[in-house]
Amino acid sequence: MSVDPWSAVGLSVVVGAVATGVTLPAAVACAWLLARRSFPGQALVSAVVLAPLVLPPVVTGILLLRVLGRGSPLGAFLESLAWPVPFSLTGAVVAASVVGFPLYVMAIRGAFEAVDPKLEEVSATLGVPPRRTFWRVTLPLALPGIAAGMVLSFARGLGEFGATAILAGNIEGRTRTIALAAYTLLESPDGDAPLRGLLLVSIALAFAALVGFEALNRHQRRRLELDGG
Repeated sequence: MSVDPWSAVGLSVVVGAVATGVTLPAAVACAWLLARRSFPGQALVSAVVLAPLVLPPVVTGILLLRVLGRGSPLGAFLESLAWPVPFSLTGAVVAASVVGFPLYVMAIRGAFEAVDPKLEEVSATLGVPPRRTFWRVTLPLALPGIAAGMVLSFARGLGEFGATAILAGNIEGRTRTIALAAYTLLESPDGDAPLRGLLLVSIALAFAALVGFEALNRHQRRRLELDGG
């Protein structure tokens, strides 16, 4: 079976970047809601958001296939729009989005919780509406943490395997990401050399993402300490 490691690397970067971008508004909204509001059913909402973090990725993939497959109402509707999800690049993006979303929300929630609510209260006493306070006070202070969440979600998307394999398949040049290419090369009799290169690239990308995540977290803490001082 022919495997192009560089195609897999490029595809993984595209999938991770798109998944991180399209879920950013939802991740910010959900994280802010959990960090700044108390409401009935909050524990349930948090559990649903975090569920992909503890569910086996294959189970997540099966659930996504049941919801978005051609036999489901939603899947049939998307296919009628010429936008089928299973065994497509869209499917790979959806899988990466879902499995990365819990880490995304956790990181951004931590960023919002680190912002001193007294700063928002001061803004309110000055007559600034809550929405403007969010855009001018809360969000700017939380930006490094939000960026850290983006990096973490992107890194998780790069390494996604189970849900992607079930929902998007393992199609060369279309849905074969780094993890799927590595698995395919592992079963190939002459795949040792390209597998080693792919593993090195994968480790380098993951390490760079984690270093970036830690650097952004440290920047967030230093910035809040200065503002608090």
